Amino acid sequence: MLRIALAAALAASLVHAAPASAGSPLTVEDARARILLPTRPGAAWLTIRNSGAADRLVGAESPAAERVELHTHVHRDGVMMMRRVEGLDVPADGEAVLEPGGDHLMLFGLKAGLAPGDSFPLTLLFEKAGQVTVEMRVAPLSETMPKRE
Repeated sequence: MLRIALAAALAASLVHAAPASAGSPLTVEDARARILLPTRPGAAWLTIRNSGAADRLVGAESPAAERVELHTHVHRDGVMMMRRVEGLDVPADGEAVLEPGGDHLMLFGLKAGLAPGDSFPLTLLFEKAGQVTVEMRVAPLSETMPKRE
């Protein structure tokens, strides 16, 4: 019985590519968020794969947050700083990877109660594809730290 429960939990934790919307060339993979405290901003990452013409991610929104912003990290004088950006390109027949230490989404004014294992909807706003809603998984801290090389 325990083995079946563990297998079900593992299967539920795997993130598969899902079409962004019917007829859309976009798919979203590995959608995850880090939420440490509801009083602090959260962060979210995902991979957008594009099998069509170039597009641009220009915003996002979620009922789980008062506002969502697109951000990137820049290195200036040996210091890594986070900066808001107006959009992120999704190249034709390519991908845009939002990851810890790079491009990402910031979640401000989080609603209380989100913890690892929970999920919430996030709507991505694209110039061409329009609105694309994905389910974000609140991941444990170990899955949301920048990769060190």
